[in-house]
Amino acid sequence: MPEPNSRIGEVVEASTAGFITQCYRLYEAPPLGSLVRSGDDAPIYGIIHEVATRSMDPARHPIPRGQDQDTEEAVYLSNPQLSRLLLTEFRSVVVGHQSDGGLRRYVAPLPPRIHSFVYRCPDNELQTFSSSLEFLPALLAAPIGAPDDVIASFLRQASASHPEPERFLVEA
Repeated sequence: MPEPNSRIGEVVEASTAGFITQCYRLYEAPPLGSLVRSGDDAPIYGIIHEVATRSMDPARHPIPRGQDQDTEEAVYLSNPQLSRLLLTEFRSVVVGHQSDGGLRRYVAPLPPRIHSFVYRCPDNELQTFSSSLEFLPALLAAPIGAPDDVIASFLRQASASHPEPERFLVEA
């Protein structure tokens, strides 16, 4: 079981096809193509296909605040409320789950629960998951903006977890 302080966020919307995670900290989402895990008892795996930072209130848009500031950091220091008015979230396509003690690389029968904790998968888990690419057809068929870019990003990240990164990429 992962350490509680390694969580990056919680599921705020979910379906069997995918889930949305709101990050605990502004701008601290994993990069596009990252493998994440939702839940502890019956984990569901997703690959991040979109990351966004926006206003918490859809009726209120952020406005420029840095005209008299020297750095972006100064904008946040002089407007500490921004970290409470903005949020960073990411969308993941479901690509697998744990069931009956085994890893299944296809959609789970039920979506993750709302408020399930979400973790970025460590290298050993990424290596295990990417040892088979049988989930790729589902990812290619998912209604996401740029599946080729998401897959390429995932493969680059996954290759770093394998003992022979170049060989992994060629085989993929």
